[in-house]
Amino acid sequence: MRIDEIIATSQEPVFSFEFFPPKTEEGERNLRSALEELRALAPDFASVTYGAGGSTRDRTLEVTKWLKQELGIEAMAHLSCVGCTREELGAILDGIAAAGIENVLALRGDPPRGQVEWQPHPGGLRYSTELAALISDDYPAFSVGAACFPEVHPEADGLEQDLRFLKEKVHSGASFLITQLFFDNELYFRFVQEA
Repeated sequence: MRIDEIIATSQEPVFSFEFFPPKTEEGERNLRSALEELRALAPDFASVTYGAGGSTRDRTLEVTKWLKQELGIEAMAHLSCVGCTREELGAILDGIAAAGIENVLALRGDPPRGQVEWQPHPGGLRYSTELAALISDDYPAFSVGAACFPEVHPEADGLEQDLRFLKEKVHSGASFLITQLFFDNELYFRFVQEA
């Protein structure tokens, strides 16, 4: 089921888990064991991160597929612009679609390790808005999520600029938003009111 539909139809607050793909066999065993136990909590969905610089790209798909197909938990794959051409992003999205996953979190991603400022990959995308548009245009069956920042994105000049960019994400195809970690609830409620 699409996460935007889950959110729209839920009578209760929606709750989810987020996991990073393990890098070792022991980590995978630990994750599988934990997920078996956490499944009893009946999350509305679970998401799987996309490692720094796309380092866990294949593992992201494997864990997302396992969540959905074997555990019956609705799943969302994170996808970032880092280190990929437009064609490579299309191939990854083809794999996500082939696995029966309907939800993607479209992210710009952080600069690769050792790089101070963000630079798009040659032939790649610069912004998460471009990724959201690519997904919505070429994969309309997907529910596209985007990140939002109640405490303001570190590269934004302030809340007003951040909200303008957030609205661009929605206009580009994001149908739901997920907050980045925040510590001040007052800032969250202000953010929701302003958005």
